[in-house]
Amino acid sequence: MDIEKIKQKSSSVIRKIGKKTVIAAMAVIVIGVAVLLNFLTVKDTVKSEKLEDELASVAGFLSPEGEEASVSDEDFFASIAISRQTARDEAMAVLKTVTESGTAVDEVKNNAYGDIQKIADDIESEANIESLIEAKGFEQCIAVVNGNEASVIVKTEGLTPGDVAQISEIVYNECGIFPDDLKIIERN
Repeated sequence: MDIEKIKQKSSSVIRKIGKKTVIAAMAVIVIGVAVLLNFLTVKDTVKSEKLEDELASVAGFLSPEGEEASVSDEDFFASIAISRQTARDEAMAVLKTVTESGTAVDEVKNNAYGDIQKIADDIESEANIESLIEAKGFEQCIAVVNGNEASVIVKTEGLTPGDVAQISEIVYNECGIFPDDLKIIERN
């Protein structure tokens, strides 16, 4: 088919359906794509903001030279736990808004429900990791699971290779994250 025949067929279809109907249908398609892209962008932004908030809260306890600021261990670990929970609450609020939206596409709502379940699974994994690491003899521990990556902050005077192996094994067994995607941070 050449271009002229395509133009003739499309103009005949447009005449039969009506220009306003075609324009309305195209507008609906464009709006649907925009909503989907917006949701995907917001989801990625929430995840990256969550990770940035968690990292900033850790970095906030370090002086510019990399030495630890004078913050008690209880305050440090409590602050990290609060920052993690705040980021999760914000992400859950956005996802809940999407699931309750009357204008959101079913696929977008289903993705939001899946993300809510993933956050719940991450919370459970973090609690299990923290309990198991503390059971191995570490006084305090905070785990942050974010997708296929995790960070574990432990109170210790120094980690031995055996300690690192135990922590890595616990994280792998709980959420399937490989040691290459695990950051273990020591806190004296």
